[in-house]
Amino acid sequence: MEDQKLENLLNLALGAMEEEREKSLNLDVGYHPIDREWELIIKYSGNLDQVRALAIQVVELQNEYAIIRINQSRIDLLSDIPEVEYIEKPKRLFFQIANGKRVSCINEVQDTRFLDLRGQGVLVAIIDSGIDYANEDFRNADGTTRIRVMWDQSLRPNADEEKNPPKGYRMGVEFTEEQINRALEADSSEERRRMVPSQDISGHGTAVAGIAAGNGRGSGNLYAGVAPESELIVVKMGSPMPDGFPRTTELMQAMDYVVRKALEFRMPVAINLSFGNTYGSHDGRSLVERYIDDLSNFWKSVICVGTGNEAASAGHTSGRIISEGEETIQLAIQSRQSSISIQIWKEYTDQIEISIINPSGVRVGPVPEILGPHRFRIGQTEILLYYGEPSPYSISQEIYIDLLPVESYLT
Repeated sequence: MEDQKLENLLNLALGAMEEEREKSLNLDVGYHPIDREWELIIKYSGNLDQVRALAIQVVELQNEYAIIRINQSRIDLLSDIPEVEYIEKPKRLFFQIANGKRVSCINEVQDTRFLDLRGQGVLVAIIDSGIDYANEDFRNADGTTRIRVMWDQSLRPNADEEKNPPKGYRMGVEFTEEQINRALEADSSEERRRMVPSQDISGHGTAVAGIAAGNGRGSGNLYAGVAPESELIVVKMGSPMPDGFPRTTELMQAMDYVVRKALEFRMPVAINLSFGNTYGSHDGRSLVERYIDDLSNFWKSVICVGTGNEAASAGHTSGRIISEGEETIQLAIQSRQSSISIQIWKEYTDQIEISIINPSGVRVGPVPEILGPHRFRIGQTEILLYYGEPSPYSISQEIYIDLLPVESYLT
């Protein structure tokens, strides 16, 4: 029987072969194949003593959450610990898009005749792809930085050069306001980058920061952001894999760091998250979603998450199936797409049958509703299907389907 303390996707990933994980867009996230280790999110009660005895690495977050790294062979022992309530694997995150000032009615809020709210005495936290810290929009009139602290998760620590992670975390480099100011005083851009080497390669984080808190100095005071008089906390999200996207584990640590810093500075903080993904039931019951909710009640924090930015891309659908009825859902697959995953969420007590029909008309199913993993093959496509159970935080049932190429999708 599958472990109900483990989310469905983790159960499926642990039962899949390594070559299946490599082909999937979701199953390999969080797994380190050379060391056969997993990075996992846990929700616990009490203390982490038994977890620390099993895990290779533990990063303790606020409100009884933790990010751990553990050998795959010890996950069963982790699940047996009474203090561990639930375990999830990381998910990939992708860029979202922010809206402008006018459509958000910010102009009226900033009007000096009325509220005159411009971020005075407030921290704005940007958790994104980094920031161009030398940009005039993020500097005061005297040229000093508006950034109170910056954590670049993508950089390698170097204790000899005083480039270390924040206290309590295991990755990246933290830069203080003083370090950034010294870099801004450097004689050349090369020297500045040596002193504070954090860069926003994509420009997404800089754009988001400009919308949220740019003061307009870079455009001659023409384009100011929502909170131009605020101070900034910046986290550049990192990825443990080269050329990979950040994951939910990096996001949770970034949020934890931001709130800890806001508490240290004794200032309220507005946190902007412009990363997201499409995995899950979107009912707020995953550990990541619950953590965001819990953290919003900790200290003086407001968390703003991008939503609805996929517009009409039809990544989701919903409907109601009547008794003895049938519903057909068509999926559009791009040419040369390496794999695709499908999640179906339903009431656990409802009974449905699922069939899969490929473009050639070959049909598999109905697949019997037996809990746990199933494997099928249609032509050159392998199908992994998992019937899940309710978790401690959700009474819904997830049916997860992964479509993988038998050979390389390029051949």
